[in-house]
Amino acid sequence: MAANDKRPIVVKRIKKIAGGAHGGAWKIAYADFVTAMMAFFLLMWLLGSTAKEDLAGISEYFKTPLKIAMSGGSNSGESSSMIKGGGQDATRSKGEMRKGEVKPEKKIELKTPEVKSQEEIKKIEKQKEIEKLKELKTSIEKAIEASQRLQQFKKQILLDITTEGLRIQIVDEKNRPMFRSGSAQLEPYTKDILHDIGKMLNQVPNKISLSGHTDGEPYSVGDKGFGNWELSAERANASRRELILGGLIDEKVVRVVGLSSVVLFDKLDPFNPINRRISIIVMNKQAEESARNDGGTVEVDATTDAQQPVMGGVAAMPPAAPTAATH
Repeated sequence: MAANDKRPIVVKRIKKIAGGAHGGAWKIAYADFVTAMMAFFLLMWLLGSTAKEDLAGISEYFKTPLKIAMSGGSNSGESSSMIKGGGQDATRSKGEMRKGEVKPEKKIELKTPEVKSQEEIKKIEKQKEIEKLKELKTSIEKAIEASQRLQQFKKQILLDITTEGLRIQIVDEKNRPMFRSGSAQLEPYTKDILHDIGKMLNQVPNKISLSGHTDGEPYSVGDKGFGNWELSAERANASRRELILGGLIDEKVVRVVGLSSVVLFDKLDPFNPINRRISIIVMNKQAEESARNDGGTVEVDATTDAQQPVMGGVAAMPPAAPTAATH
């Protein structure tokens, strides 16, 4: 290059802009977007967990905040208010608490059991009493089966539940009477039966009633005026004594009656030996109250359930005229 050929020196300076299309401004925009979305989801969650009544109250407040603030009224969101909103705190629904407020103690109301009527109580007590008498009946039946002495007389011991309670009847057989003929003297095996039954009757607190029965054969032996009424009453009382000797508590007996031949076991055959019997009734409360008040009791026939009234110690029907007897 010649010495005179001088060219200017050009210096190019390139200004580089840091970031450019790949700068950090988008991060700020993204952060704003995420924040907005979070706020949106929080709003949706709050709206979803708020009752419709509360939402209506809040909406009403924001529509006319000045009017509601001036007029006062129920707190915002109170569902029992016709016009929602107002009050001291528009964002406070009934039941919420501010900081520093003491939560009142919750009163626990104890529900009292439903009071049953007297009739219901009596029905329950009656049912329980029947169950106890049935248990006693089962217990006596098992004792008869278990005892060799009583097992031979089980055909003469009849048990059933009547309107008065548990009835135990000891009946005569043709060749095995309970009493000496025409008297109130018990046979030895009859005493054994009564002794064993007397012990078992103490299993329940119920009172006892005894009644004596004869067959339809008129009585004509002995003093004048002594008949089936007197004989049946003496036999019932003799049975009471043997029950007590067997272990029955004396105070459990509240009635001893003689019924003559008024209530026959076999109505078709008044002279059947089975009509001569001793009836022991373990009384329910109703029958016991009737006996204590000296009211009429009821003797239920074993075959037809016919009922005959009995007043005190003698039946309501007069005895038949005495002729001959084989009692």
